[in-house]
Amino acid sequence: MGTRGHPRSQVVSLGAGWDSLYFCLKDAGLLAGSGGRFFEVDLPEVASRKAALISGSAELRALAGGGVREDLGSVKYSGDDYRLLGVDLSQLALLEGALRGAGLDPATPTLILAEVVLPYMQVERSDALIQWAAGHFLRAWFILYEQIHPSDPFGRIMQNHFSHLQCPLRSLTSYPDCKAQQMRFLQRGWTECHIMDMNEFYRSFMPGEEQKRIQALEPFDEFEEWHLKCSHYFILAASKGEASFAPPVFSRMEAPLSHRAPCFAGTVAASFVGAGEAVVGLKRYGHCSVLLAPDVILTTGGFGDHGGRHCRLTELHILIKHQEGWRSDKVRLAELEMAWDGRLFHTVNVLRSGWAVVLGGRKSPVSPALPPLCLKGLADADPLSPGNPIIELAPLPPVEGLSVPRWRHTSTEVTHEGQAYLFIYGGCSSGQLVLTDWHFLHLEGLHCQQIPVEGPVPAGRHSHSACSWAGGVLIAGGLAASEELLGSLLFLKPSGRGFRWHSLETCPPLTPSRKASDTREEAIFAWNESCCCCSSTSAFLAVWDGMRIPAQCRVSLKTSKVSFNLGSLDERYSHTAHVHCGKLLLVGGVWLSPPSVPGVAMIDLATRALAEYRIDTTFLEWPLMLHNHSSVIVPDTEEIILTGGGGNCFSFGTHLNVSPVRLDLSSIWRAGL
Repeated sequence: MGTRGHPRSQVVSLGAGWDSLYFCLKDAGLLAGSGGRFFEVDLPEVASRKAALISGSAELRALAGGGVREDLGSVKYSGDDYRLLGVDLSQLALLEGALRGAGLDPATPTLILAEVVLPYMQVERSDALIQWAAGHFLRAWFILYEQIHPSDPFGRIMQNHFSHLQCPLRSLTSYPDCKAQQMRFLQRGWTECHIMDMNEFYRSFMPGEEQKRIQALEPFDEFEEWHLKCSHYFILAASKGEASFAPPVFSRMEAPLSHRAPCFAGTVAASFVGAGEAVVGLKRYGHCSVLLAPDVILTTGGFGDHGGRHCRLTELHILIKHQEGWRSDKVRLAELEMAWDGRLFHTVNVLRSGWAVVLGGRKSPVSPALPPLCLKGLADADPLSPGNPIIELAPLPPVEGLSVPRWRHTSTEVTHEGQAYLFIYGGCSSGQLVLTDWHFLHLEGLHCQQIPVEGPVPAGRHSHSACSWAGGVLIAGGLAASEELLGSLLFLKPSGRGFRWHSLETCPPLTPSRKASDTREEAIFAWNESCCCCSSTSAFLAVWDGMRIPAQCRVSLKTSKVSFNLGSLDERYSHTAHVHCGKLLLVGGVWLSPPSVPGVAMIDLATRALAEYRIDTTFLEWPLMLHNHSSVIVPDTEEIILTGGGGNCFSFGTHLNVSPVRLDLSSIWRAGL
C-alpha cells in the first residue's frame, strides 16, 4: 500500500470472517515497511473462533508475531502488527471505541476493505458506516466488493440463493447498479469514487499472463456463469483526504470499458407450452432440440435433473404438438441395448433424407464425446396415439479427416457441386483450446473433403450460431479464445469453385431527424451524395415516410437536413439462431450489457436492418435463463419453442429453466423492419 510520503499506513478489514489476506501478505513480505497495523473486524462469535484457529497454528502465530489470544473485551487476538476484533459493525460507537483501543490512528493513511459484508446489514446502518468512515479518517481509501443487478434472471437467482441461506441482500433494492453505489459514497463524504463491474475489471486490470494462469488452473467450461457472475459483482474505490492521496491503482478507471445500452424495438411474449399439463424432462442445459417432424421436437443430451439429482442425461425426450400446446413423451429406442451416451454441447442436424447426424460434444471438459451417431424416426408420433415414438439410434464410423474432437461448435448443411455436406466450424477442444478450423463433411461418404475457402480467416470461436442461407452459412457472435465476446455477422458465401468469407454489417432501425421545411427531393439528394455504399432512393423514401430504415450500409451520415447514426450487432454468445422469411433471428445468449438480457434480435437479410426485442416473461413463474438453451422454430405457427437453459454456477449452484417456453413472433412480423 503506497502512502506517498507518509511513513505509516494501516488496513481495516470489515467483516473479515475467515479471510486470510493478512497472513498471505505477511508471508509474501508485502507488509514489511508499512510501519502500521492490520485490523480485522467481525461479529464477536466469528472473531473468537478465528482467534482459536490462529492460536492453534504455529505457522499462523509465527506470522502474526508475539500473538496473544484475548478472551475479554473486543480484541480477540493481538499480534505485533495484527489485531482481530469482535464487534458488530452496526454499533458504530462500539466499533470506534474498539478500534481506538486497539491502536487505530485516524490520522494515519488507512485502507478500508469490505468484501460482501454491507449488503447483509440494514441499509440505514450500512449507509451510516460509510458516512462514519468518511468523517473519522483524515486520509482513506474504501474498497468495496459486492453484488448488483438484482432484477434480471441471474440477479433473481442470486437473491434467492442468499435468502435461502438466511442472508438476504438488504441493500440491493436501494443500490441496484454501479451508478447508485457511486452516488452512495459521494453523498456521504467521500471525495472521489470509481466503480466498475468485475467483467470490466478483469479485462481492464488483469494482465494477460495472469488471465492465462487463471484460465489454466483447471478444466473449465462454465463461461456463461463466469460472465454472468462477474456482471453481478462490482469493485468500488472511494477516497478522501489530500489531493495527492487519490488512489493510483484505479487511475485507469477514469475511462472504463463502456457498453452501449441496448435499445429494444418492442417485446416478444413468452408463455408456458404445456397443453393443460406440466411438461417434464426438459430441465437441462447443453442439450440439442430439433424439429424431427412438423409437430415433433426431439431433444438429446445435456446436463440436468433426473429423479431429483443433477447428472448427464442419457434419455431422449420428445415434445408432441397437442391441441393448443405441446405435451412431453418418452422415446422408445428400436434397439434396447442402445442408449444415449450422456454427451452435451453436441450438434444434431436433421437432413433432407429424413435421418439426423449427431456430431461432437463432451462428457466433461477433459472427456470429449466419441463417435458420431445416427438418429432416425421409425414411427410417426401421432398426437392421438397413446404409443410412444420409436427412434433408431446407431453409432456411425469415425469421420475420416475430422481428427480433433470438439464441442460448442456448429454444423450446418450446405451443397457444393450437387453434393450435400455439413460445414463444421469452431468449438472447444481438450486443453482449453478454442478452434479456428472448419471442415466439410461429405454426408454420403462420411469423410471430410477439401473445398476451397477464400477471404480473411475469421477469429476462432465457440458458442456461436450458424444457419443455412442462400447456399452458404450465416455465423453470428460467439466467444473468442481470449474470452472476448464477438458481435460479428459472417457469411460463408458460395463463390466459384468453393466458398468465400464475407463480413456483413448491420444497422439498427432509426427514424431520421429533419426540418419541417425539408423536401423529399432535398433529402434524397443528401442521402445519395453522402453515402458511398448505398444510394437507394426507394430505401431512403421508406425512412422519410417514417418506416424503419432499410439501409445496406454502416455509416455515420450527417447533413444539415438529415442525421443518421448507424450501429452494429451487440456482442453475444450462447444464443441460438434461425432463418425464416428472409430474417435472421438470434435468440437469447449472454452479453455484457446488464441489467438487460438478450431477447430476440431480428436482422433483415435483404437490407441488414437490425432490431432487438425484449422477451416479456410476465406470465412465467420462474427466472427465464436465456443461455445454454436450445430452440426450434415452427414455421406453420411462426413461433419459437425454447427448451432447457441455465447452467451450473460455482457460487449459486445449478439453475435450470422449469419448462419449455413458447415465444410468440407475431408482434415482430407485424412490426417489420
